[in-house]
Amino acid sequence: MGSKGDNVAVCNMKLERLLSMKGGKGQDSYANNSQAQAMHARSMLHLLEETLDNVHLNSSASPPPFTAVDLGCSSGANTVHIIDFIVKHISKRFDLAGIDPPEFTAFFADLPSNDFNTLFQLLPPLVSNSCMEECLAADGNRSYFVAGVPGSFYRRLFPARTIDFFHSAFSLHWLSQVPESVTDRRSAAYNRGRVFIHGAGEKMATAYKRQFQADLAEFLRARAAEVKRGGSMFLVCLGRTSIDPTDQGGAGLLFGTHFQDAWDDLVREGLVAAEKRDGFNIPVYAPSLQDFKEVVEANGSFAIEKLVVYKGGSPLVVSEPDDATEVGRAFASSCRSVAGVLVEAHIGEELSNELFSRVERRATIHAKDVLVNLQFFHIVASLSFT
Repeated sequence: MGSKGDNVAVCNMKLERLLSMKGGKGQDSYANNSQAQAMHARSMLHLLEETLDNVHLNSSASPPPFTAVDLGCSSGANTVHIIDFIVKHISKRFDLAGIDPPEFTAFFADLPSNDFNTLFQLLPPLVSNSCMEECLAADGNRSYFVAGVPGSFYRRLFPARTIDFFHSAFSLHWLSQVPESVTDRRSAAYNRGRVFIHGAGEKMATAYKRQFQADLAEFLRARAAEVKRGGSMFLVCLGRTSIDPTDQGGAGLLFGTHFQDAWDDLVREGLVAAEKRDGFNIPVYAPSLQDFKEVVEANGSFAIEKLVVYKGGSPLVVSEPDDATEVGRAFASSCRSVAGVLVEAHIGEELSNELFSRVERRATIHAKDVLVNLQFFHIVASLSFT
């Protein structure tokens, strides 16, 4: 077993160089644990269509490529399906308007630690220019050029006025950093005994809210410089229905119950020091509608076409809901696919295995409650730039 203090604390690392969903195609990989996100995304396609219908179409004789970006693309197939949908819908709009469609370019953007190799292996082949138009209506081929863009979306990623459409789903709730006051033992916001905001004190919750709003403000400033006039954004992130920021809803149940208890197990068993646990914090904040709206309105660059709280459902996909073992395994895999990289950086692989085995055991015992109560809500924002 690894020693209690031989790993660098996540809070002292450059988070954007570390944070990623679990790569590869293994059991706990994001690629194999993002089926729920796919279902939630499909349920919101009508809202995405409405946003795409607001995008200005260039009718000039030699238009530049129509450029779409998925921010926080991760490494699963969901991002490929979304870009395919965007390209086909915009191409259809060109056809209905009697305008020859331009070429299409798609950028897949995420942090440098993202597993872009797995993502690119999922891309269908690019068709030749001679059959681009026919391919737009066909499945199994790609009718757009692609590139990967490593970097934080809380900063500029693209030249000014070059992007027609931004898409980001299930990413903006990830903070650029854990608030400094939360990891400072001298601070009233120090998150002693907990690894997430759910159920924490008011000062700690306020620190998380301020960090989220500061990050979102930077995100909007960057996109306002990059998007073309007449362009749009479709944004989806975890949200909450409670006005209390310490009630993080589905995210709270994912990271604030069995995951939290598993950390406490390791402390009680002497495998992890209490101070080591206290130095770990999940950098996620599920905002309220008002939290989000305040930042968009203060930025002033984007018109709000739609801003709603949308019920996404459970993040778990199980074939046998009555099988407690399957539910427990799905809960642990879901948790590990999004937080496993951070946990391993903090306590090492061996202790990480110990932690998630306890998460699975606890979720198995409480399988019925997990299925009923683990429900996600999302903030869905359709924003236009004029």
